[in-house]
Amino acid sequence: MTTKYKVPATYMRGGTSKGVFFKLSDLPLEAQAPGEFRDKLLMRVIGSPDPYEKQIDGMGGATSSTSKTVIVAKSDKADHDVDYLFGQVAIDKPSVDWSGNCGNLTAAVGAFAINNGFVDASRIPQNGDLEVRIWQKNIEKTLVVQVPIKDGEVNEVGDFKLDGVAFTSSEIKVQFLAPSPVGENMFPTGNLVDTLTVDGLGDIPATMINAGIPTIFVNSHDINYSGVELQEDINGDSDKLAFFEKLRIAGALKMGLISDPSEAKTRQHTPKIAFVSPSQDYISSSGDMVKSANIDLNVRALSMGKLHHAMMGTAAVAIACAAVTKGTLVNLAAGGGDISDVNFGHPSGTMKVGAKTAETDAGWQAEFASMSRSARVIMEGVLHVPL
Repeated sequence: MTTKYKVPATYMRGGTSKGVFFKLSDLPLEAQAPGEFRDKLLMRVIGSPDPYEKQIDGMGGATSSTSKTVIVAKSDKADHDVDYLFGQVAIDKPSVDWSGNCGNLTAAVGAFAINNGFVDASRIPQNGDLEVRIWQKNIEKTLVVQVPIKDGEVNEVGDFKLDGVAFTSSEIKVQFLAPSPVGENMFPTGNLVDTLTVDGLGDIPATMINAGIPTIFVNSHDINYSGVELQEDINGDSDKLAFFEKLRIAGALKMGLISDPSEAKTRQHTPKIAFVSPSQDYISSSGDMVKSANIDLNVRALSMGKLHHAMMGTAAVAIACAAVTKGTLVNLAAGGGDISDVNFGHPSGTMKVGAKTAETDAGWQAEFASMSRSARVIMEGVLHVPL
């Protein structure tokens, strides 16, 4: 038998991603705890698994940036407003990956928390910025979001331009506190640069970092790419995508994230794979010229097996932390030496990120990473979910 659930939900854009947001208390009782029922419910919400890879029968947009779900609850953690749990829903497979965070949607979590009464009304100014402190449950980290307020409500209107988003909005500043594992080296192997040996590919230098999200960086010239590719240059070619998946699996094994290559099939969200190159001119996906003089380096990253149209927020944290750590491939691509922030080019334009890292007795640690995003409510209502 099929039961149709009616679930209150909000559809939001955060940064260059979109997702379906739920209050934990609004989910069916069986879905308020982790498990098979919750996963099935969220997959059906998004419209997965879909062998046609279109997600026509759900809220997903058939890309890794739009196949996302968020569950928010009042936090019982001291000095935090809400708990934020992120689920990356696979498009063509029956899988929800809970192994990482979505940095882009973090901006929307701050606004969602205010709109849904998770922040005490006495703290909301008539005008100005409101700090929302978020506990990210997937990675057990603190995120701090500065949400603009106008006339006592979240202000979504402004002239902040975010490359990868067609319309302007108000700026939301996001800070990721201690984004690397506490007491562990954020470079899991202990090396700033390693060598990945892949059958048929040979030896490839790589920087592997766990900050924001586990990410593997390689030089574009080492894999015979220019470094300024757009989605259409890669995503339609199954051989190219298979090449990057081989690299990703090799890195995941070396980072200790998986113990057997077969495990990568159910861990699509992490680690990310990215390639870097020194700054150079290119035409972005919007048709605008990005001048090398205005950026420090170029970065292209894959998410859920496809080249991302812009940049994942969590991968931007990894980029920032690697860029400011002298000697990594990202740092060297940005010119090397002492760096506190970088402006990097991605397929849709540019993005500025900053970070601070330090070498400790436990190895390299990230103190913080920061960036600017924007967010808005697209729809509020009730989802009809047949199961």
